[in-house]
Amino acid sequence: MGELGGFKQYKRQDEASIAVKERIENYKEFTIALKEDEIRKQGSRCMDCGIPFCHSGCPLGNLIPDFNDMVHKGEWKKASEILHSTNNFPEFTGRLCPAPCEKACVLGLIDNPVSIENIEKQIVERAFEEGWIIPQPPKERTGKTVVVVGSGPAGLAAAQQLNRAGHTVTVLERDDAIGGLLRYGIPNFKLEKEIIDRRIAILEAEGILFKTNTNVGVNYDVSKLEEFDAIVLCGGATIQRSLPVKGIENKGVVQAMDFLTQQTKSLFDKTYKGDLVSAKDKHVIVIGGGDTGSDCIGTANRHGAKSVTNFEIMPKPPKSRHETTPWPFWPLQLRTSSSHQEGCDRNWLINTKEFITNDKGELTALKTVEVEWKIKPGQRPELIEKPNTEKEWPCNLALLALGFIGPESTLADKLGIDKDARSNYKAVYGKYQTNKPHIFTAGDMRRGQSLIVWAISEGREAAREVDIYLMGSSSLPTKGNGDLIHA
Repeated sequence: MGELGGFKQYKRQDEASIAVKERIENYKEFTIALKEDEIRKQGSRCMDCGIPFCHSGCPLGNLIPDFNDMVHKGEWKKASEILHSTNNFPEFTGRLCPAPCEKACVLGLIDNPVSIENIEKQIVERAFEEGWIIPQPPKERTGKTVVVVGSGPAGLAAAQQLNRAGHTVTVLERDDAIGGLLRYGIPNFKLEKEIIDRRIAILEAEGILFKTNTNVGVNYDVSKLEEFDAIVLCGGATIQRSLPVKGIENKGVVQAMDFLTQQTKSLFDKTYKGDLVSAKDKHVIVIGGGDTGSDCIGTANRHGAKSVTNFEIMPKPPKSRHETTPWPFWPLQLRTSSSHQEGCDRNWLINTKEFITNDKGELTALKTVEVEWKIKPGQRPELIEKPNTEKEWPCNLALLALGFIGPESTLADKLGIDKDARSNYKAVYGKYQTNKPHIFTAGDMRRGQSLIVWAISEGREAAREVDIYLMGSSSLPTKGNGDLIHA
């Protein structure tokens, strides 16, 4: 496996990036790929572990040591086959996944872990470049029809798997283009939309029917879903969290996903309902320290914001792995994104108290207070405000990147589907089947806000359960078993 002692010989090397001053002038991806010999060296760092914990760290169960070995040997086509056997869309995860596999890498105990995510990205890009990724329509059809509602990563994965099983699959998307959150919620500088388009072309050639501008329950009668033999709901968790504070209704206070969506649509001359928001020459405050907040920071810098400040209500994480999240668990650790590096004042343990406006009703400032978390054994942590720590910050645009509460309830209500205590669509554990036997659900709509790699995993596993429901058995692979599917 790999090169004997390669992890001793070669140090981890990641992609370089275009200089900040240059890259914030546009919305293009800005990473600079390593040369082939360097990527092969990175594959050689894989240790041939007795128990490769990267498998358990990956929700897809990717066969990571296997494709690392193929990269080390220069067997790129075989690497692509291995990678695609468990992951339908490595071009997405290779750009957007936080790589829990790397946090579980055994090498990470003594050195920097293997650069699994970047290797994955280079494999799939090489495969597209060489023309190895081609449509593979099923050899025969089962006569069964399936409708997938939602075209995000969960919906697309479910659709491709079900189509491979021979079912006739239709995907309904309420927006004007396929991709769900990938299309308009992820900035172009992280994922250029041509990357989505080339994969959709493959899926269409395999026989999947896509219908855009089709909002089930609005301009598409819910009863039409019953014309299909099975229904798979993959609508995501789209209700954005807000703040119950004074001034929240000011037009200068904008939900992060609205800001990101209108920005990406504007790049493609797409219409956007609502006022276009610009950060140019404004003091911008992004409330929320996650990935969406980071995307807002990068976008605001590209707009030409006068200043960008980031608030997080939680404590500042340690730079190294905390003892409460030991290897191979996902670590509590400070993460600095490329957007943070482009310019941002980051602040922790800050709670927003009020959005302040002038006589014209314009947002001019934001009032905060410092907080701390009081922890009592057996009880939930309590948020405590520190006395005499109120402060006003100049602010002309506040972006709320506070995450998502859960999915919209419209479909559940109209289809008579049970929901859990968190408002997610309820399904039988491990079966993805709702209280309506022919209706299944997967992705964020079922599990709540989560990672892209989890969405793909859920879509794949739900497809297998749908196939079993329709046919009595299934040859679709289970998690981590990709022997039956090749790209």
